[in-house]
Amino acid sequence: MEASCLELALEGERLCKVGDYHAGVSFFESAIQVGTEDLQILSAIYSQLGNAYFHLHEYNKALEYHRHDLTLTRIIKDQPGEAKASGNLGNTLKVLGRYDEAAVFCQRHLDISRMLHDKAGQARALYNYGNVYHAKGKNICWSGMDPGEFPEEACIALKKATEYYEANLAIVKELGDRAAQGRTYGNLGNSHYLLGNFQDAVLAHGQRLLIAKEFGDRAAERRAYCNLGNAFILLGQYEVAAEHYKRTLQLARQLKDRAVEAQACYSLGNTYTLLQHYERAIDYHLKHLIIAQDLKDRIGEGRACWSLGNAYTALGNHEQAMSFSEKHLEISKEIGDRSGELTARMKVSDLQLLLGLKQNNSNSNSSAFMESPPGDSSLPDGRSRGSRRHSMENMELMKLSSDKNMGQACEESTSPQQAKSPTKSSTAKTPSKLFFINRFRSKKHRLNGSNSTRPDKQYALDTRADDGFFDLLSRFQASRMDDQRCSLQDSLSSVPALSIPCESPSVALNNPEASAQPGHFLDLLASSQSRRLDEQRASVDSLPGLRLDQCHSQDVLSKLMVSADNKEPDEDFFDMLIKCQGSRLDDQRCAPPPPPTRGPTVPDEDFFSLILRSQANQIDEQRVILPSDTRPLQTNPE
Repeated sequence: MEASCLELALEGERLCKVGDYHAGVSFFESAIQVGTEDLQILSAIYSQLGNAYFHLHEYNKALEYHRHDLTLTRIIKDQPGEAKASGNLGNTLKVLGRYDEAAVFCQRHLDISRMLHDKAGQARALYNYGNVYHAKGKNICWSGMDPGEFPEEACIALKKATEYYEANLAIVKELGDRAAQGRTYGNLGNSHYLLGNFQDAVLAHGQRLLIAKEFGDRAAERRAYCNLGNAFILLGQYEVAAEHYKRTLQLARQLKDRAVEAQACYSLGNTYTLLQHYERAIDYHLKHLIIAQDLKDRIGEGRACWSLGNAYTALGNHEQAMSFSEKHLEISKEIGDRSGELTARMKVSDLQLLLGLKQNNSNSNSSAFMESPPGDSSLPDGRSRGSRRHSMENMELMKLSSDKNMGQACEESTSPQQAKSPTKSSTAKTPSKLFFINRFRSKKHRLNGSNSTRPDKQYALDTRADDGFFDLLSRFQASRMDDQRCSLQDSLSSVPALSIPCESPSVALNNPEASAQPGHFLDLLASSQSRRLDEQRASVDSLPGLRLDQCHSQDVLSKLMVSADNKEPDEDFFDMLIKCQGSRLDDQRCAPPPPPTRGPTVPDEDFFSLILRSQANQIDEQRVILPSDTRPLQTNPE
């Protein structure tokens, strides 16, 4: 059995190394089904299986097996294994968006690596720590935030990310690990970019580019050129940015990545628009449009048509601009892009004025669009707004302010048999209750009708009637409360008294003699609490793949029990617990609205957001500071 489980695990590891994760998972699952008594082997299987699920983007399964790995490494006191499991858990939780919990496990990874004087482990922990804060800051920055508006929480997270990346750089430089340096420089440049430190971002991405060229990593080289182009755009150096985007386009074509090629064309077209080279801009936007159509990217097609319409308008070719603007309007309606649709309508309207083709019904169409946007004329349940308003106007409101109206309502009420509802809740009303209530209502109505000319006597009778009604209501409610009480006499008479202390709360409750003893309640409480503690203990059966036979079961169980009993809680554990519990409050918050859908041919960093942020900085630089009057103020004499 041991050899079979180990062989299956080794085959799964080999398949994962060559990238066949689906087959690797099958072998690892088979190894767990066979089972093993060796906790070291089982821990390795958990770790490899968690990594395989991580690469398959099944993050919840990866989290489950990494937790199993952490449990076993703590039981067998394998500190290097615990550090590795903590790092894997941190990465998985980061991908799941649980950043606070991820930071806890990254800190645990770092602490163990420092305690073991493991430089490579410290570098990995610092890198993972930086990734957690970088992902957290980026998520806050681009979760529905306007371009350039960075909240303080995002800035704090990104600054922490840069600190951890720089600490990681110091260690990997000492170790001479150039590949690790390249990865860290890339992430460091991205963090500086989000913080607005564009010069620092250029320096970091420049180092990333040099290391990528050393290793011949064209994909990393392409990413570095693209990031450098984005940074130079925000620095206002459009010519330099265009050169980097051109290099990005060349590498994308070498890598045969059509989506990235379209993104580079999109960025180049907008860059040449900024440079007012509209013919070259149109050329790149047309290339972007062709690729977007080939890849069935309707969002990318819409962006390309919008950009082409603007470029042709700048050239004065309003006919071509009208054609692409109408196409942009059509695509915006199709994909449900409300802001794009409004922009396209405004563009078409302006072009119609320029071309003298404004139709007679344009005013009515524009007013109808502003009052009732397309697609919003009906409610989610299918009812139109007009029908809803009509129903609201015809709604009959019950007036409960006067007793006279109550009498009129009683006159229009049905008989007691008709008042019964077929629902289960209304059947609880007995006929006697309905009889008294209807009798009271009819009596009150007669009193109101006969004494309408004598208001004082009517008020006295109504007051007595109200008192009778509330007295009747209180008696009915009291009987309902009695029905809900738990009777002890029947159970006491049916269960004999026991002289032995009870093992369960239900038996103890039915034993008056035992309950009368002073120490019995404490015994009962201890028994109940011990059962609750037993229910909360981790069971050995919860670890899949652990097999115990007659020879080794006692040794393994004793090891598990000793490791569980001798483990005293330390301060680190309570700090970890507090941080994890604090993150539960964040889990209960309402999730922010999802970011807008992005097409595969549109860059992650939308070019127009870059322009808005760049133009905002230029506007601030163009402000005029009024000269201050340096003459001393003269005081008025007394």
